Amino acid sequence: MTDTVPMIDSELSEQERLEYWAGEATRVTWNAPFTEVLDWSDAPFAKWFVGGRLNAGYNCVDRHVEAGHGDRVAFHFVGEPGDTRSISYRELQQEVGRAANALTTLGVVAGDRIAIYLPMIPEAVVAMLACARIGAPHTVVFGGFSADALAARIADRDAKVVVTADGGFRRGRPSALKPAVDDAADRCPGVEHVLVVRRTGEPIEWHEGRDLWWHDVVGTASPVHAPEAFDSEHPLFIMYTSGTTGAPKGILHTTGGYLVQVASSFETVFDHRPGDVYWCTADVGWITGHSYIVYGPLAAGATQVLYEGTPDAPHRGRWWEIIAQYGVTQFYTAPTAIRTTMKWGDDIPAAYDLTSIRVLGSVGEPINPEAHRWYRDTIGGGTAPIVDTWWQTETGAQMIAPLPGMVDAKPGAATAALPGIAIDVVDDSGASVPNGHDGYLVVREPWPAMLRTIWGDDARYVETYWSRWPGVYFAGDGARRDEDGHIWLLGRVDDVMNVSGHRLSTAEVESALVSHAAVAEAAVVAASDPTSGQAIVAFVILREDADAANPGIVAELRAHVGREIGAIAKPREVFVVPELPKTRSGKIMRRLLRDLAEQRETGDATTLADTAVMAVITAAVAGAPDAKEA
Repeated sequence: MTDTVPMIDSELSEQERLEYWAGEATRVTWNAPFTEVLDWSDAPFAKWFVGGRLNAGYNCVDRHVEAGHGDRVAFHFVGEPGDTRSISYRELQQEVGRAANALTTLGVVAGDRIAIYLPMIPEAVVAMLACARIGAPHTVVFGGFSADALAARIADRDAKVVVTADGGFRRGRPSALKPAVDDAADRCPGVEHVLVVRRTGEPIEWHEGRDLWWHDVVGTASPVHAPEAFDSEHPLFIMYTSGTTGAPKGILHTTGGYLVQVASSFETVFDHRPGDVYWCTADVGWITGHSYIVYGPLAAGATQVLYEGTPDAPHRGRWWEIIAQYGVTQFYTAPTAIRTTMKWGDDIPAAYDLTSIRVLGSVGEPINPEAHRWYRDTIGGGTAPIVDTWWQTETGAQMIAPLPGMVDAKPGAATAALPGIAIDVVDDSGASVPNGHDGYLVVREPWPAMLRTIWGDDARYVETYWSRWPGVYFAGDGARRDEDGHIWLLGRVDDVMNVSGHRLSTAEVESALVSHAAVAEAAVVAASDPTSGQAIVAFVILREDADAANPGIVAELRAHVGREIGAIAKPREVFVVPELPKTRSGKIMRRLLRDLAEQRETGDATTLADTAVMAVITAAVAGAPDAKEA
């Protein structure tokens, strides 16, 4: 292994890059071969694997059964209450066939749109694959979203059917879903049917003529279904990004290019081998769940864990218990979750046998070095490599990651572009920055899993992603290329603070705070300041063994950041809080913290995992007289 990043892709010609992707396309089964790898004549509107025809559902299920792997476990499902079941590829094929036939009976045809609003249960995967099988593009809406958010997505797609459940289980109690669907469907006259999975058994309102039980419709359908082949550019799904302002963006992904790249990256990045047991903790309501629970791993014929609940229910060792029980070999989660479990102490994972783990993955945001080291040493036994992956809803698949065994990754660095991907770091003029400099992360060449447009708004697609520099996709992230060529993510450009003319990333300051022995997690925001333009305000959670009553902790943390980064990076204020505002997927909602830092009324908090947490944080902030330097 080497500390210097090999230039895997940057030296490839365009022809070599296309030849690479043509080779990767053999990972999937085509009903009709493609005649051209890429049509970029109408840039930035791409067509990949032109003329090829395939079915994503067939590729994820049927072909494995036909190859003699029908008895292989596709999913070990673990419900939060403790119910479990293992589903083979043959059983998955039958369930998907039933669901596809049921949707067809309800009048769904290729091109119709379906909305899915389910907990992390097998029916969520079955519904997605059934939609893919019949060519009905799906929109999966995260179960933590409100009725308003759900209605907006249903209306934008003009969805014909909504698949939901009475509810799911969350931290030991039922969490209702059906009421939000009722509210949203009442506002969306295009919804003809609501298909309801019975999960919790809680009473729900019933709308005769519109509501149908999953077990009545799907459970009685034939398991035999012949999938239809669709054009490579047939829409597969639309995933909405959650912005803080403006209408949500419906990111359109199509079938062939997306399936090729998620299958390729899954097998390459996670070093997947026969007999492995893979577990991604994401929700299928996010792009990570689409690409690295459903389409990528299933296209590769992987065996997975599918878990309904949280890492602390019914106890804080739940994740490690599941890993030990099923012999998980690859584990993929978010830095926020890593820092949370780190906060709980090393003794919890130490109680479980985690020696089956061969590769660890990180996704969702830059991972700070301290969390990286803890993850590797405490969960990975000091030997499992960490693949710190950078990608987006828009990219569809992983774009940057250290390949296991090829590069000795530096804690906190995303490392280098994956094969076939043309990543660059550029300055304001769009020119590549030399090693040792900061800039903007861009993609210089099209890639197979790329978004095709924003649903119903081609102009917004061009303006949002392709207008900063002609012909270059701007990811919206800042990055640094270090002296060895490793890429370090600095967070969203709009999370870059300008303090007295100095550009500082929130990720960099957060990483410095978490490197202090007393800090488990930190979130940093910028607040208006009459002197410096913007000032740094930090919210920190202390480790359980830290002295929260220490009156000098704020000054100590400010001094620590000064030593780690420099005096200019010292936070103006540091608030010790019991929790941070997070969505159910683990994302920190920094806009709510900005509201507190600016001393204004906090905005909508309905998508938080715990809507009461803002009151607790606000009270902690109000009672912290020593938060600001004297």
